[in-house]
Amino acid sequence: MKKVTANILSILYTISIVVGVSFLVKGNFSLLTKSFFNVIISILFSIILFLFFKRLIILLTKYIDHYKQKTPKAKNKLLILFDEHPIIFSIVFLLLCWLPYIIAFYPGIINKDNIFQIKQFFGIDNKYSYFVNLIDKNQIITNHHPFFHTILLGSCIKIGMSLNNTNFGFFLYTMLQVTVFILTLSYTIYYLKKNNINYRYRLFILLIYSFVPHFPFYAITLVKDSMYTCFFILYIILLHSIVKNNLDLKKSIQIVIISILLFLFRNNGIYTFILSFPFLLIKNKKWPKYLVVLLIVFGSYKVYDNVILPSLKVTPTSVRETLSLPFQQTARYVKYHGNEYTLKDKKIINNILDYDIIKKKYNPELSDPVKNTFNKDYTKKDIHEYFKVWYKGLIKHPITYIEATIENTYGYFCPIKTNWYLYYKYQDRLLKEDNIDYHYNKLNKLRDIEILYGASFPYIPVIGLIANIGINTWVIFFLLYYLYVSKRYKEIIYLLPCIVSILVCIASPANTYFRYVLPYIMSIPLLVLLIFNKNNQKIQKG
Repeated sequence: MKKVTANILSILYTISIVVGVSFLVKGNFSLLTKSFFNVIISILFSIILFLFFKRLIILLTKYIDHYKQKTPKAKNKLLILFDEHPIIFSIVFLLLCWLPYIIAFYPGIINKDNIFQIKQFFGIDNKYSYFVNLIDKNQIITNHHPFFHTILLGSCIKIGMSLNNTNFGFFLYTMLQVTVFILTLSYTIYYLKKNNINYRYRLFILLIYSFVPHFPFYAITLVKDSMYTCFFILYIILLHSIVKNNLDLKKSIQIVIISILLFLFRNNGIYTFILSFPFLLIKNKKWPKYLVVLLIVFGSYKVYDNVILPSLKVTPTSVRETLSLPFQQTARYVKYHGNEYTLKDKKIINNILDYDIIKKKYNPELSDPVKNTFNKDYTKKDIHEYFKVWYKGLIKHPITYIEATIENTYGYFCPIKTNWYLYYKYQDRLLKEDNIDYHYNKLNKLRDIEILYGASFPYIPVIGLIANIGINTWVIFFLLYYLYVSKRYKEIIYLLPCIVSILVCIASPANTYFRYVLPYIMSIPLLVLLIFNKNNQKIQKG
């Protein structure tokens, strides 16, 4: 079974590299198929990669299986303090390490999404209010960006305004988020100790949290993904604890609260829960307990989505947000085969997307330009007719659809494709035009040093791979493979949130978008130690 599974994983690894290189260079399959010579080179290269990955996977698996984990006791006074008081030590250490970022980027880092959320909160016209037909024209807050996050962010800023210091309002939210971040990461250190993980490994994880730049940078960046990532990590810990020790009243309350926070901070957060927690019911004698939790969380989501938000006149997110891939496929088809559409087909597409524009707007790695032509006055019949035309295109030119899909997603799997970024740019113009004061302090040199470090980190040999999206995705798949070949099937459940997160990235509007992968990239250090832990294997196989 190990060899067969290793073969499958190696094939997938190989495909991700070979196809990824072709799309990186040419934007299609042509680098692999352009000529007979290209085909031969591609085959030879694929064979070499396959053999390399297969050997690497087998050796790595053997090493992990035979590795004898030692449990030495800490001798240094500082390490003893860390070992005996993991939460307090981690909180203090993280705060000290992140303080230069907090000070340099006071009052916090915002991006354009935050700007539009703030505009919505204060009733200022913005593009997200134009993309949909509002339930009530007096309520321009939509659920495109999670309503709860918009209200929380806006409320903090409003408090700052009431104190005649808007900047402090931004900082208030920043410190709330930093607090949640530090407490979450410190708790992971404690949880690893609770599971008898060697203090040296725990210390290494703490150093990653402290010095790998995407941790402090995103802790002070006010995007919804930052808080969501914290609750995502806590959710994984709860799943691990439940798989290991079953569900009790305390854990039931905790997982209900954390699961609700998941969908409050990201609209797709409910899928993280729905596509993972129900698997705990399988072959479980105490399934009624789990079913109650499932019904409470799902019921809470339905009440929030179908009762609370409509009662507040909050317009739901547009259906266009779920159609990134078909829209990209249509736009690519129009670009390369548009002359094959009939006038009727063009009219049907035009009822959904602006046919004359999408050919020029088409960006193969970002669906937003095409989605922005979406007709908000569409009808269900329009959507139905559109998918009929979409299906005709699929049958006629499937390769075009496949290429559109790959070019919009391949960076999540191909390590060679990089799109590393951190938010740090000073964005105040769109706020200043509405007299909302937001500004950095005068510590330009300190900011420049931190920006330089953050921007260069992925290019540091070996350690920089921590920030590589493709590498992290395949780490998740290797963990899945390892649990499967080790017959630790139950433990796959607490890996499922990361699998769901990868699927969300595939359906997302952007290729290789670092903010979208935060949940599983920041969870990997914890997962690696929990899965490869040799000191506390109490979870039964099967």
